[in-house]
Amino acid sequence: MNGAYTESQHVFIRNGFDRCAPGKEAIRIFEIGLGTGLNALLTAVLAADHSNLMVTYHAIEAWPIPSSLVEKLNYPDFLGTNVAKKLFYRIHHAPWEKSVSLLPNFSFLKIGADFLGWSPDASYDLLYLDAFAPGDQPELWTHEALQAMRNLLVCGGLLSSYCAKGSFRRTLRACGFDVMKLPGPPGKREMTLATAI
Repeated sequence: MNGAYTESQHVFIRNGFDRCAPGKEAIRIFEIGLGTGLNALLTAVLAADHSNLMVTYHAIEAWPIPSSLVEKLNYPDFLGTNVAKKLFYRIHHAPWEKSVSLLPNFSFLKIGADFLGWSPDASYDLLYLDAFAPGDQPELWTHEALQAMRNLLVCGGLLSSYCAKGSFRRTLRACGFDVMKLPGPPGKREMTLATAI
């Protein structure tokens, strides 16, 4: 109701990236569910304004959206900058399974796989959990999946999610996270920010 842009800015940028990046020369981000590419786009646009910060962005997506839908999304026009338009299409046209430099300080990798069947070979500072809701994609909200997400993060790394269910927060704690309730974006009471301990 209040827009994907508003939610992404609040949950993943202001309460994810902006909390994790200060004081760092480099940050590694992992996204569960690339989807429309909005979170990757907003992060890349932010990186363009922080040329002294190296950003590595990996996103996993088992069901990529069709190119016909990509062409209908208005995110580049909504953001209203040439850099946003350029980055948006480079994100969607980037090859799968190959790291590419979208900016001098922003490297991007799309992983075409099911998260639970995938074997990581890196660790991350920040995880954007933007999978479909627990009722729609329950396998990504189980103890097994959340433990795998915890294992991806360095100690002190952050997991940011729009989800605020009590069962989700309890499972995060059981997997080795310190969990905070934060005010949600417009239209949602709360969101979750969890720190790997």
